Amino acid sequence: MISLFMTFSDPAGGRRVRSEALNAVAVLIGAVPQMTEGLLFTPLEQSADHPYKADGPGPAFALQLRFPDLLACEAALNRGGALASLATGGGLSSLTGLDVTHQVMLTRSFPVDVAEHHPGTATPCSYLVHYPGPAEDMNAWNLHYLEHHPSIMRTFPNVRQIEIYTRIDWVDQLPSQRIEHMQRNKLVFDSPAALSHALTSDVITRMRADFVRFPPFAGGNKHFPMLTRVVRPAPSQDMPS
Repeated sequence: MISLFMTFSDPAGGRRVRSEALNAVAVLIGAVPQMTEGLLFTPLEQSADHPYKADGPGPAFALQLRFPDLLACEAALNRGGALASLATGGGLSSLTGLDVTHQVMLTRSFPVDVAEHHPGTATPCSYLVHYPGPAEDMNAWNLHYLEHHPSIMRTFPNVRQIEIYTRIDWVDQLPSQRIEHMQRNKLVFDSPAALSHALTSDVITRMRADFVRFPPFAGGNKHFPMLTRVVRPAPSQDMPS
């Protein structure tokens, strides 16, 4: 599976995306051809305790769109499409003027003990992490990370999803800035409180112990807890032509 990430950042800080703008984006991306799932990420309404709060509040808005394969994703990245419009704000004042970046990556999913959210979960919380890179040896980096880190992540209390994203080559015609982080990953929990409980548990000690064994890399890493809204494809996409 392929994921497109788009990130909207406010250099001055403080920008909040209004709910009506999020609703408009949900409609827009729901109609993107061959998109199988969309995820809208917004900052927490209240700060949550986690080990990397010094990384800052994160972007004003971000999204992840899933596609079944690379060609389906690339077809949605033409200069006249909805995503090209969104990359310049989509006519929405909440998004206009933000710094926008995008990246297409391979999605690697890993098992968790219980994937279903707790009954009553309204707004899950995703922990978005990225490593800008580079690593001295990308193969060595990927081998170590993929073989060791997900099994530790799985032991976080009530983690509902583990995904790691690795680089690929892709083509697009979007007006936003292309970036090529060497890796991203995402952990999903039922709520900000559940995320905070997990990331302040003793599991983080094992994560840090593995971190110091990573093959050499530059660029550090960033961690952002984000509220998560799921968008399904518009019903018309599922109808035969």
